Amino acid sequence: MKELFLIILSYLIGSIPTSVWVSKYFFEIDIRDYGSGNAGATNTYRILGKKWGTFVMVVDMLKGVIGTSLYIFMPFYLSNEHQLQRTNFMIGLGLASVAGHIFPIWAGFKGGKGVATLFGMAVAIQPLVALCCVGVFLVVLYLTRFVSLSSILAGVSFMVFILFIFNEKEQLYRIFAVLVAAMVVLTHQKNITRILKGTESKVPILKYRDRRKERRNINDN
Repeated sequence: MKELFLIILSYLIGSIPTSVWVSKYFFEIDIRDYGSGNAGATNTYRILGKKWGTFVMVVDMLKGVIGTSLYIFMPFYLSNEHQLQRTNFMIGLGLASVAGHIFPIWAGFKGGKGVATLFGMAVAIQPLVALCCVGVFLVVLYLTRFVSLSSILAGVSFMVFILFIFNEKEQLYRIFAVLVAAMVVLTHQKNITRILKGTESKVPILKYRDRRKERRNINDN
C-alpha cells in the first residue's frame, strides 16, 4: 500500500508542468501555443530564451531524480540485501515521474516528451550511465545543434550502455533500457521528419563558431 502511495506521489511530482507555469506566470502565454507546441525544455529554450530553457531543463531533471528516490522513505529498500527489489521499485517510481511529465494532471494531461525527466531517473538509478549519455548528448549537440537529435541518440545510447557496455544483469533494467530507446524515438517522430526534410530548428548555442566559419569561407573566396 505504501509503495502505491509513493508511486502516485512520484507521478504527481512528475506532473509539475514547469514550462507551462513559467510561461504563464512570467510571460502570460502558454508555451504549448508556440513553437513545436511541446511543454518541454527545448521549446522553452526556443521561445523564452536560454535562461528559462535551462531552468526548465534542470527542474524537469530534478523531478525524475526526486521521484525515483522516494524509495528512501521505505526502510526495506535501504538494505543492501534488497538491492534487486530496490532497483525494480526505483524503475517503477521513475516511470511514474516520466508518465507525469508526459501526461501532467496539473496541465490537462498535455506535457513534454519526458527526456529530461528520464535523464533524472537514470541519474538516480545509475549515475555513471547517465554521465555517459550526457557525453553523447553534448557531442551530438556540438556537432549538429539539434537538441532533438541529441536527445534521440542519448536515449539510444542509454540502451547500448546498459545492454552491451556495462552489461547490466538485472533483466527488468535491461527491458527498461530498450523501452527508453523506443519511447524517445517514438516521441520524436515529428522531429525526425523535420530533420530529414531539413526544417528542424537549431539552437543558437554555437553562433560565434558559425560566424567564424562564415568569415573564413568569405575570406577563402
